[in-house]
Amino acid sequence: MKKLVELSFLFCMTILSFQEVYGQDWKSDSTWTEAKKNVIRYNLSQPLLVGFNNAIIFGYERMLKPNQSISVNLGRMALPPLDEINSDEFEFTKETGTSGYNFSVDYRFYLGKLNRFNGPRGVYIGPYFSSNHWKRSDSWTYTRENEEILEVDSDSDFKTQMFGFELGYQFVFWDKMTLDLVLVGPGIAFYDLSVEVKGNLTQEEIDRLQDILADKIEDKFPGLDYSLDEDGLDAEGNLSTTSFGFRYLIHIGYTF
Repeated sequence: MKKLVELSFLFCMTILSFQEVYGQDWKSDSTWTEAKKNVIRYNLSQPLLVGFNNAIIFGYERMLKPNQSISVNLGRMALPPLDEINSDEFEFTKETGTSGYNFSVDYRFYLGKLNRFNGPRGVYIGPYFSSNHWKRSDSWTYTRENEEILEVDSDSDFKTQMFGFELGYQFVFWDKMTLDLVLVGPGIAFYDLSVEVKGNLTQEEIDRLQDILADKIEDKFPGLDYSLDEDGLDAEGNLSTTSFGFRYLIHIGYTF
């Protein structure tokens, strides 16, 4: 909770700082009163990352001034399936539960000196904040060298919070359809990962399954791989660390 308050405060202070530099960078004309100031959108990039069955995220952008807007995105997102894991010892049996959410907010400054039109069209920069939380439970069978077969359960809990700056471009086609691309979005990411294994296993066997699950999650989240390589999970299967992260997004939407 303390981390969330600190990041929220930093996000607000950054907006005020940007106001000083870009607050007046816009084309003031009579077309603003009749301009389309709303965009509803669908997130394409997260489904491509974890699968279309595991991510449904929608967003809304509201123009506050000709060159400034606030954008909010919220939806369901689950960790990717684990049936692709290849291990001589552990065999994935079934998923027993999954849940998760994706939330993000950004404040955009459309650059009047680079754009022919006011927002929500053209090049933009600004701060962003994102928060994600995923949980999943799975069942496994474990085969020992003596061919003894055991039933094993696992619970994975993964949280991320990230603050950063983004550069993007939003296209508007036929005065209705939008294509929003966040091209560059470096940030500071806070990761909390917990992997619990339940079953009649030795500590060494538990460690092996925890590492397998952590590696699967690591493949999907840039920046986490460095932290796992450096620190690894502790004896209880937990990792709490800060690392570099970045944001890249593709949205399709409708403006009105």
